[in-house]
Amino acid sequence: MNVVPIPAVASRKYRMASRMSRIKASAVREILKITERPEVLSFAGGLPAPELFPVQPLAQALSDVLERDGAAAMQYSTTEGWRPLREWIANRIRTQGIAATADRVLITSGSQQGIDLIAKVFLDRGDQVVVENPCYLAALQTFGGFEASFVTVGSDESGMRVDEVERILQKSSPKLIYVISEFNNPKGTSLSLERRQHLIELSRRYEVPIVEDNPYGELRYAGTWRPSLAAMDSDGLVIYLSTFSKTLSPGLRIGWAVASEPVLRAMTTAKQAADLHTSTLLQHAVARLLETFDYDGHVAEICSVYGERLNAMLGAMAEYFPKNVRWTSPEGGLFLWVELPAQVRAEAVLKEAIRHKVAFVPGAPFFAKPEKHHFLRLNFSNRSPELIATGIQRLGKLLHSFC
Repeated sequence: MNVVPIPAVASRKYRMASRMSRIKASAVREILKITERPEVLSFAGGLPAPELFPVQPLAQALSDVLERDGAAAMQYSTTEGWRPLREWIANRIRTQGIAATADRVLITSGSQQGIDLIAKVFLDRGDQVVVENPCYLAALQTFGGFEASFVTVGSDESGMRVDEVERILQKSSPKLIYVISEFNNPKGTSLSLERRQHLIELSRRYEVPIVEDNPYGELRYAGTWRPSLAAMDSDGLVIYLSTFSKTLSPGLRIGWAVASEPVLRAMTTAKQAADLHTSTLLQHAVARLLETFDYDGHVAEICSVYGERLNAMLGAMAEYFPKNVRWTSPEGGLFLWVELPAQVRAEAVLKEAIRHKVAFVPGAPFFAKPEKHHFLRLNFSNRSPELIATGIQRLGKLLHSFC
């Protein structure tokens, strides 16, 4: 059989939308391509530990669904999502202080789609979004893709500098405030209770919605639980996003949004235009899994394992990193943030690190403006304590030659 080659069209001039120039390839995804080699100890991705995925319970749940309700589970469904799953989510977040019913929950294809839908609903070209600097990279990609203008505020060990947010609101009218309230990506820091209260008060006073992205909230290993911004909101100004990606599996691509009725209705309409609905089969399977599975025990096991890995990384950094390197000490989540001396570029360190079979993500892409090149992000969830110690020792030896 003769195979006809596909003609090369690389030189063809496609007239793409001008906004595409604002959407940059994810630095994390690009680095993951480089670090796929098994000999590289990579701390680059935000990957949950695959050995903790509930593979067998999910397989049984899928089997149950296909046996009992297979035709319905494989059919088109409502955009809002499978109601039993929405009810489970609403019941759970009510125990966390969020006033929610199933009718206030929209199932999304990962919480990332929630960010995209919010941007689609709220943002016109040039509208301002307040973000921490540094900020979650994919949120910057999404808001930038809708041609938003970023207004940046600093952050410290207590999270977003809400005093800076107040100064911004006094002189401008941003459309949204975006914040990861617990165990920020990339820094691992959390918003203090006092700042949460202040931010809610500012949102109410200036009538600016808050997008509270909380994919890591279940992953606490130390410290004290704090109520979410959504739990503190009585005015319908917080749009809350979360996901099963960090507790069950990122491959499920099941997240959710909780919002006031007008916002949720607009997001639902926007989702209809995007993908009609999230996978019906997987929604049925997860709902069945949650009926038969010790979810709290599963989360507790994850927290125990990840807490051990975080402590292993912090201990190894204290032992092997140069004294003029600083880092955050998270109480949960998947990441910590490293600050190098100002003259050291993390990109140059990464180039050498790959040669020494260890990897991380340089920090510059996480900055909306201006980029800072002497930071890097480390992920601790996807390696054993022994491999973490080995990888950090390699990286520490290399950093001594730079710092």
